[in-house]
Amino acid sequence: MFLGRVTGRVIPAVVHPGLEGVPLLWVQPLDKHGRDAGRPFVCADGTRMAGPGEMVYWEASREAALTLEPSFVPVDHAVVGIVDDVRLNDEAGDGDP
Repeated sequence: MFLGRVTGRVIPAVVHPGLEGVPLLWVQPLDKHGRDAGRPFVCADGTRMAGPGEMVYWEASREAALTLEPSFVPVDHAVVGIVDDVRLNDEAGDGDP
């Protein structure tokens, strides 16, 4: 799973069968410290609850397609949940400052 911050909503002109009612969100990927980590992308909101400004965790590729009902809808990224808090264990010794 990956972290991201919702920066907006996307309104599609055409909706693929199986994605009716699934919100599409504009998500900025984040590193574990909450800093931007890559280019923003469109993410299907499997929770149907995330909104702009919220930190979310998401899946990509095949795992993203499995998170929605029906499974294997054509999505590359899907929100799995909303993040309440991030706490890092400084003693992990992963070498990342």
